[in-house]
Amino acid sequence: MEFLELNAEVREEKGSSVCKSLRRGGLIPAVCYKKGEDSLSLKIQKREFLKLLKTEAGENVILTLKIQGQKKIKPKTVIIKELQRDILKDELLHIDFNEISLTQVLRVKVPLVSKGEAIGVKQEGGVLQQILWEVEVECLPTNIPERLEMDISNLKINDAVFVKDIVVPEGVKILQDLESIVFSVEPPIVEKPKEEAVVEEITEPEVIRERKPKEEEVEEAAPQKPEKPEKIEKKEEKK
Repeated sequence: MEFLELNAEVREEKGSSVCKSLRRGGLIPAVCYKKGEDSLSLKIQKREFLKLLKTEAGENVILTLKIQGQKKIKPKTVIIKELQRDILKDELLHIDFNEISLTQVLRVKVPLVSKGEAIGVKQEGGVLQQILWEVEVECLPTNIPERLEMDISNLKINDAVFVKDIVVPEGVKILQDLESIVFSVEPPIVEKPKEEAVVEEITEPEVIRERKPKEEEVEEAAPQKPEKPEKIEKKEEKK
């Protein structure tokens, strides 16, 4: 594991507005933690820190912080605990460091990478799937692997390699579920021809209309007016 130096400066001022001002000036606000002690607020040159992240160790790099400030602070050996980023702008916002002892076991996550080309992909047209991208391990800081490689050359279609198949250096213990799949080769994706949509002819329901009666029928159907009774004149009987 590579040890790199990073300059830092004690940050007396705090608050969100102060942090924004620091970022505009090319600095990154940071905090260094140590179990049983008060945290230490720092500010770091953004350009210098991003340069260190480009090493093979990546975020698992072990740093020696050289801290400047009003108080004389001894250099601290640290690892990166967390990087806070603005996802939309892909901008680094804040760094959390953990001070460590080189003789104390710690837990870190190590990236997993493939080695070789699977037979199932090269000869059978399968698709390589990576299910697990990192694995948690326990070891001394000096034994942290930069990455863990897995040979996938013999994988055929429907084959897989598991966490239990990872070969780790001496002094490194895997804490992940050993039965978790890391890489697998899936059958080639076959696109099915699109089925033609069956358009059903929609027939409108027949509307049954009432037959219009003829005029004669209307007349017959119309109620007849009652006839006026005839007046019967009584003849006077001759006496």
